[in-house]
Amino acid sequence: MVKIVAENLCIDFPVYNSNSRSMKNAVLRATTGGAVAKDSANRTFVRSLDKVNFSIKPGERVGLMGHNGSGKTTLLRALSGVYAPTSGNLTVQGRVVSLLDISLGMDPDATGYENIMMRGIMMGLTPRQVQERMDAIAEFTDLGEYLGMPLRSYSSGMQLRLAFTVSTSVEADIVLMDEWLAVGDADFQLKAAERLNHLVGKAPILVLASHSIDLIRKVCTRVIELNHGHLVSDQPLLAEVGV
Repeated sequence: MVKIVAENLCIDFPVYNSNSRSMKNAVLRATTGGAVAKDSANRTFVRSLDKVNFSIKPGERVGLMGHNGSGKTTLLRALSGVYAPTSGNLTVQGRVVSLLDISLGMDPDATGYENIMMRGIMMGLTPRQVQERMDAIAEFTDLGEYLGMPLRSYSSGMQLRLAFTVSTSVEADIVLMDEWLAVGDADFQLKAAERLNHLVGKAPILVLASHSIDLIRKVCTRVIELNHGHLVSDQPLLAEVGV
């Protein structure tokens, strides 16, 4: 069964050479991120998530809200498997498609076709599965002969177009997003939005971090608010159709 369950989830980040840091930097860390503390060995760490509890079941679209440093991105990265819990438990069942860094794993010296293969494998596809999708991915990008050229010869917009197309070519049980994606020129954005809506619409679970309450209200059925690593609110919303 597709689900996400967090039980007393804590994620800490060690701070090295903390004794040499200015008091000003220490205050900034304390007011814009998680709590600054020391462990039993007197090592300084920042607690980015502090005893967070929630569960998400199929059919839910969950919006994450909070100020910068509240823990939204840390939570998304934990859900994607990038960060392991320091303590507590995190259960994520289902195929996860993370759209947090869609260019991750792409090589500027490799061709577009080679990058499609590498990015696809990073997202959990086998080489054969990527090859089966290759023609459809190539057609959607509208990059034509550029796909046979090194990625470094692409404009930034072309690179994002390629990365987006590969990243949205995997069937998802759980979609993770940090703000809603909009890539390419006006024409490409239209079909990219349709593709993204299709991916999100088919996925049983969506977790979307955003500063936009209007976006959250349009897309989500529930909103979780974080503050300094603590879950301070978890409320249902009535979702509207479309983005």
